[in-house]
Amino acid sequence: MGRARFVNSTRAFVCSGPDLRARAAPPPAYDGPTMIDSATTSAAEALPWTEDDFVERLRAQGTRYHNLHPFHVRMDAGELTRDELQRWVANRFYYQECIPIKDAAILSNCPEVEVRREWIQRIVDHDGTAEGTGGIESWLRLGEALGVTREELVSERHVLPGVRFSVDAYVNFARRRPWVEAVASSLTELFGPGAIRVRLAALERHYPWIDPAGLQYFRDRLVQAPRDADYALRLVVDRCRTREQQTRAVAALKFKTEVLWAQLEAIERGDTQPRTPA
Repeated sequence: MGRARFVNSTRAFVCSGPDLRARAAPPPAYDGPTMIDSATTSAAEALPWTEDDFVERLRAQGTRYHNLHPFHVRMDAGELTRDELQRWVANRFYYQECIPIKDAAILSNCPEVEVRREWIQRIVDHDGTAEGTGGIESWLRLGEALGVTREELVSERHVLPGVRFSVDAYVNFARRRPWVEAVASSLTELFGPGAIRVRLAALERHYPWIDPAGLQYFRDRLVQAPRDADYALRLVVDRCRTREQQTRAVAALKFKTEVLWAQLEAIERGDTQPRTPA
């Protein structure tokens, strides 16, 4: 990626400040072109794709899904060390706890009550309805099964800069882009169930030291992800009627695959952190 494209992408997706999740005020206006803006400039006057063509282009992004990253390939082959799995679960927790914040951003930007009623289920799935329930709780239990304490996960002290940067970029994307584009970015869930089935079987087969009860997160997602993906796909196809809207949706999904890929790039590289001041 060239320097100019990197700078523009950074301007578009990353908000200044140490922790995007704590921001209460709306983010500042864009100060330059974005990757998605530039990707759709020539599409403004083009004829829209047919519904089948549009869906095919969205599904084609599955060739960029993070299950194909070398780190996940090694996980599925049983080649990761305990330390690597612990690094993965600790860093992935930051993504997990930001998912409902991302979904809340989509809700806040969506003016349609029917969509909000449907979309809010995602927040319930992750946050739960009571203490000890929900996807975040399930991931904490996964961490414990891998030998990482709740306190370590919640403290975020193991979160690598590259992981934090990419996850915060995703949250900021959901805040700043039109809500339909943010919905389109969630369509990585189209590719999730197949990858989860492989991962769950691999963890059970190759890492017998992991308590099977700690893998419940993946079992739950095998039910939730197809439901969520089906609704989001129908919504995107219905609302993206022009070529420009369709192209932006595909670009949003491409961006999300890069968010997931960037997390694994940092996790695979290892525990490199800036030195903490004394």
